[in-house]
Amino acid sequence: MHFSLETWIHQFGYVGVFVILFFEMVGIPFPAETTLTLSGIEWMRGGFSLIPLLLAAGLGNIAGSTVAYAIGRFVGRPVIVRYGRFVGLTNERLDKANATFEKYRTSVILFAKFIAGIRVLIPYLAGINKMSFGLFTLYNAVSAMVWAGCFIIVGKYIEVAWSQYQQTLHPYLVPLVLVAIVVIATVMGLKMWRTRKKC
Repeated sequence: MHFSLETWIHQFGYVGVFVILFFEMVGIPFPAETTLTLSGIEWMRGGFSLIPLLLAAGLGNIAGSTVAYAIGRFVGRPVIVRYGRFVGLTNERLDKANATFEKYRTSVILFAKFIAGIRVLIPYLAGINKMSFGLFTLYNAVSAMVWAGCFIIVGKYIEVAWSQYQQTLHPYLVPLVLVAIVVIATVMGLKMWRTRKKC
C-alpha cells in the first residue's frame, strides 16, 4: 500500500503530524523533516494554524523521545540492540553515539535533532546512561520546539518562493527550456563537428 505524506497530513491534520513525529522518535523511519516542511507549506495555504501545528509537532517528538528514554532506562541496551538491528541500530553505531553522548551530553540533546540518524538514538542513550529525567525532558523539549519551528518556517518560505515563481517565471518556463535545449544541442553539435574534423 502506497503511503502519501501529503494525503496523511490532509486527512489527519494535527493528529497526523503528532503521530509521524511520535513514531519517528521511537525508531520507525518516518520522514519527520519532510512532514514538518509540508506542514509549513500547508500552514501558508491556510490548512493549519501556527501554534497548534507547532504544539502537535513538538509534543509528538517529545512524547516519542520520552518513550525511547524509558525503553533505554528500564529495558536496557541488550534488548535495544537485539531489536534495533531491524532499523539499523547496531552495537557499533550505538558505541560511537554513546561516546559522543557521554562527552557532550547537554549539547548533543540540544542540537542532535537536526541530524536525522543521531536524533533517534539520543533518547535511548539518555535512558541507558540514566540521565536525570527532568534534565533530559527540559533540554529535549527546548530542542524539539526549536527544531520543529525551523522546519515549519522552511516550509513557509518554500511556499512563498513557489508562489512567486508561479507568478513571475512560470509563463516563461517553456521558452526558457526550449532555449536551453537549443544551446545544449548547438554546443554538442560543435564538439562532434570538431572531433570529426580532427579525425
